[in-house]
Amino acid sequence: TDWPPRCVVVTGFGPFRQHLVNSSWEAVKELSNLGLGMDTEIELRTLQLPVDYREVKRRVTRIWEDFQPQLAVHVGVDTSAKAIFLEQCGKNRGYWDSDIRGFHPEGGVCFPGGPEVMLSVFNMKAVCKRIAVEGIEVAFSRDAGRYVCDYTYYLSLYHGNGHAVLIHVPPLSRWLLASILGKALQAIIRKMLEESWEGQAQSALTAAE
Repeated sequence: TDWPPRCVVVTGFGPFRQHLVNSSWEAVKELSNLGLGMDTEIELRTLQLPVDYREVKRRVTRIWEDFQPQLAVHVGVDTSAKAIFLEQCGKNRGYWDSDIRGFHPEGGVCFPGGPEVMLSVFNMKAVCKRIAVEGIEVAFSRDAGRYVCDYTYYLSLYHGNGHAVLIHVPPLSRWLLASILGKALQAIIRKMLEESWEGQAQSALTAAE
């Protein structure tokens, strides 16, 4: 039987406020050209999300319905960051900042009745410790900032039973090129997939004993 190829979806964001070039999407485009660089049958799909709560809600729901990825990676820009941040959790409340259409969710809530905090099944602290990327530091974070990135992350964790992550990248500069960010994303995603397979193999062994 032909197994359907396993799929990883990676999203970046479009322009917002004064950021006409969003480094998150530039990084994802680089990754798309590089591929995951793994010889396993993994299909990489990349999509741009607008900085728009309602549109994100629609598209994230569709990503999980249509592609059923084993992992969804959402990349956002943190305009004040100097490092890449691996975010462990998404929060349900506190979304008062307006998106590019001047909208924010009613009551500042992502999913009425949903858990306050949702955690990724991936241990981002472990990934952080085990990875070194050329040209930029990789750090761990538990606060994704309550804007459209955090909102996207929470929704994706909700729909994907925790099989999602959010990565914040700094803005591009003369010192930080999209190519560096693309390579960093490739290394981080590969590390996460390896860890998840090791975990699966480990639990299969345990089950077999």
